[in-house]
Amino acid sequence: MIALDILLIVLLFSLFAFSHTWLASRKFKTALAEKIGNMIAFYRMFYNVSSILFFLAFIAVAPKPDVIIYDLQFPFDIITFALQVLSLIGLIWTFSQFDSKEFLGISQIIRYFNGTYKAETLDEKQELKFGGAFKLSRHPVYLFSILFLGFRPQMSLFYLILFICCVVYFYVGSIYEEKKLVEVFGNEYREYQKRTTRIFPFRLIKN
Repeated sequence: MIALDILLIVLLFSLFAFSHTWLASRKFKTALAEKIGNMIAFYRMFYNVSSILFFLAFIAVAPKPDVIIYDLQFPFDIITFALQVLSLIGLIWTFSQFDSKEFLGISQIIRYFNGTYKAETLDEKQELKFGGAFKLSRHPVYLFSILFLGFRPQMSLFYLILFICCVVYFYVGSIYEEKKLVEVFGNEYREYQKRTTRIFPFRLIKN
């Protein structure tokens, strides 16, 4: 029964991950822009909202086995929680380097109504960032998200499977994301890849 629950969790998460990646692909957005033109300005907002709804749907329907992997006791629970808070601070630090309105899709809609939107930018103006958190990792959002999800005083079986799925998805997603970035920025991004690690700020393997 537990094995079936694990399989269902993985399958449901995979459905979410596939839809999330497909809807974010440059190929899909380019094809959509050819059909709806400057209306693609509304896509980023749609993508963000739909991603949240799809993830909440996954959480709602996924089986949750009543199995506790571990439950840390004092003082280890406090230490782990403190590390989780630090990783959350790192995540906030990373997001502070983004244009929040652009990330949420608000700026695109404003440009649309101002008549300054350009369909070739698709759903977002992309710019390379090399400073701050991006000196540690090419994907600091993934780095701090993994740390935040991993440092947990109590770990259930459902949460462990979810954590593993997220780590795999972040790594695989970073590969597809970087293919898009190389297409857009070319050698400038390739040089960045050479001097900065993919996710974790150390090299166990060439990444």
